[in-house]
Amino acid sequence: MNTTLKEENNYYVMYFDGRLDTAAAPEADKATLPLLESEGHDIILDCSKLEYISSSGLRIFLNVLKNVKGKGHQVFIRGINESIQKVFKMTGFYNLFKVME
Repeated sequence: MNTTLKEENNYYVMYFDGRLDTAAAPEADKATLPLLESEGHDIILDCSKLEYISSSGLRIFLNVLKNVKGKGHQVFIRGINESIQKVFKMTGFYNLFKVME
């Protein structure tokens, strides 16, 4: 699992590459800390290269959402593949996040 954080067009964009499973979750959680501390920008979680997400990964996404929404900003999900989209729909996450097609 690799993560990359960039600032693009007044958004902070976190790119996820690989499998966000239980083993990768602690490192990915640390990588999202700048998002939790950020001010003044909406967030995009780019999942274009995300192959798999476990419940640990979903918790990380939810944590980002709670922190950012508390500051009056939005979190968008971009580039989810069909299998991750199914997980999001089954768990209700699809309705929590703004999904960019």
